[in-house]
Amino acid sequence: MVESYKDATLLYEVEHRETHAARDGFRVNELKISTTQKVPWHYHSNTKDIFYVLEGEITIYLRQPKEMKNLQCAEIFEVAPKRPHLVVNSGRESATFLVLQGIGEYDYVPLT
Repeated sequence: MVESYKDATLLYEVEHRETHAARDGFRVNELKISTTQKVPWHYHSNTKDIFYVLEGEITIYLRQPKEMKNLQCAEIFEVAPKRPHLVVNSGRESATFLVLQGIGEYDYVPLT
């Protein structure tokens, strides 16, 4: 059985992490990752992720089906529940982005 987490803050390192809103079934987090950091492969059982880039560039790699999405400042992309994804900084400087998660119970299921 795959282990899931209600809080993934200790599972991977970022330059900055801030929660702007957290309610039952919905949350908004801001992440800043350096050029060497990433949000590792994972999925969420019940919630979708909506990414919105504030500064820099990120690339989201997806499985089921395999896809790659490059996002720059002010671009947005949605990842459906249960769809594995990985987020990397694809620019030359740190990247800052919002992740809107919901509606539903949040979990973080890491993949190897």
